[in-house]
Amino acid sequence: MLKKRLEALGSLFDEYQRIAQQKHAWVKLPLWTLAVLSSASSFIDNPVLGSTVFNQAGLHAWRVKTAAQLAMRRRGKLAKHLSTDELAFFEKNGFIIKENFLPDDTFALLEQELLGTELPARETLQGNTVTRRIPLDYRTLPQLPQAQQLIAQSNFQHLINYVGSFKVQPMLYVQTILSQVRKANEDPQTSLHADTFHSSVKAWLFLTDVVEDEGPFVYVPGSHQLTPARLEWEKQRSIHAATADRMSARGSLRVSAAELTQLGLPAPKVFAVKKNTLVVADTFGFHARGKSSRPSTRIEVWAFARRNPFLPWVGCDPLALPFLQDKVIPLYWWLLDELEKREWRKNPWRAVGQLRAGDSARFTQK
Repeated sequence: MLKKRLEALGSLFDEYQRIAQQKHAWVKLPLWTLAVLSSASSFIDNPVLGSTVFNQAGLHAWRVKTAAQLAMRRRGKLAKHLSTDELAFFEKNGFIIKENFLPDDTFALLEQELLGTELPARETLQGNTVTRRIPLDYRTLPQLPQAQQLIAQSNFQHLINYVGSFKVQPMLYVQTILSQVRKANEDPQTSLHADTFHSSVKAWLFLTDVVEDEGPFVYVPGSHQLTPARLEWEKQRSIHAATADRMSARGSLRVSAAELTQLGLPAPKVFAVKKNTLVVADTFGFHARGKSSRPSTRIEVWAFARRNPFLPWVGCDPLALPFLQDKVIPLYWWLLDELEKREWRKNPWRAVGQLRAGDSARFTQK
């Protein structure tokens, strides 16, 4: 037994030495190693996280299991803000759904405001689909009093915090999904996937009715739970993830219908919902953007938050500091622009000027 353990340790040491011999590893190796205790998820960009040897030994599985345990503890501290029914529903399903989230008159004003105001927008093109995002930040919110009221709602924030397992300052946008804007490959977001190896949160307050065959949100109920079968699936997928499809290699593992059955999971739920429906989901669970059978438009207030899953505390989010909280998106987009200017990384989000949320797509050719 001792001999086998020593051989295993020797194999891990040899793998670490192999990684250390890569180009510029003397600079990158400390960062690659520290990333083990961060939200970093790309198997292909980090040879430590993507190592077949390390993941056969259980590195990725350890990260998944530890992150899930910490998320459960943090949610325990945030549970007091939700009702017993909400907690039970989330535990079973991995999402919370609220129909008629806002009073009718309040929603009508929000809808009119967000669909009728021209605001600075960016778009990205994936396959045959354009995603447009209009940030709700220090530049736009002064023109949007109804959006300000929505963001300030404690119930809205509590749901996002609990599902994400942190008190967070989410990024908030008016998001438009424009399907089939050109003849091209399918939108990669239509494949069932987990966003990353740990719990994170996305929320959608739909500003338009969502039809079943026009790109609805899709989620596999219960797939947020880290069962023994899911943990073993994560381990096996991680072993060769660095050479898998592009999205899986970057840490967003794709899952097939056959694998769902093997994991004992149900068929995906399709969120064909009326406008003024709020959905808040843990995107460690398997989800996708449903396929659209025709050109279509879906518009929503969209929130996203993700923190380092290895933090034991629920608060202390630096992005929530008063001088930062409404400037996160402009800083993020500025950083992406700078990286492109320096030819380090192409920015997929192209500025398309002042638009209304429902306007036709501008960025239709790369």
